[in-house]
Amino acid sequence: MPGHCFGEVKMKFTIVFAGLVGIFLTPALANYNINVNSDNSGGSGQQSVSVNNEHKVANVDNNNGWDSWNSLWDYEYGFAVTRLFKKKSCIVHKMNKAVMPSFQALDTLVKEKKLQGKGLGKPSPKSLIYTVNPDKVNNLDQFGKSIIAMCKGIPTYMAEEIQEPSQILYIGKCFNIDIFWILNISFCGETVEN
Repeated sequence: MPGHCFGEVKMKFTIVFAGLVGIFLTPALANYNINVNSDNSGGSGQQSVSVNNEHKVANVDNNNGWDSWNSLWDYEYGFAVTRLFKKKSCIVHKMNKAVMPSFQALDTLVKEKKLQGKGLGKPSPKSLIYTVNPDKVNNLDQFGKSIIAMCKGIPTYMAEEIQEPSQILYIGKCFNIDIFWILNISFCGETVEN
């Protein structure tokens, strides 16, 4: 019967090992959420951010009545989408990794709750300006499952980033979103005009 005792020890070791793996792996796969009250584009509203480490997706919700929007950044596919509730549409764009915070940086800000308060005490937020193509996107598959889930059945448009010299052309024809104190994004063109 000595083999029987060895089997019990092996089984106990396996259970303990699996438990330890679960303890150390859970924080790496966890979702982090924070809520922040902030003043967004002249109106009051509340923003919240969720970070999903397993799928490398960040979700920012801005609740401000009819001017509410939701932005999803899919770091795995390299695309972001903003759903404009007032316009009943989605706008997809490539993520500018030189301007948008990395997944690790955003995840750290969320974990350390550094998105709360009146900013980080650092320079002004970075800005991105996009021109929105008036033609609807027919196939969302290229953007990944998260964006498909958010925009399926909703008119979706592709936006292209415009560089500094062209920005003056779009004043007054843009929908602006401020993501906490880290990023300002403007979507410009016919599909976002009031």
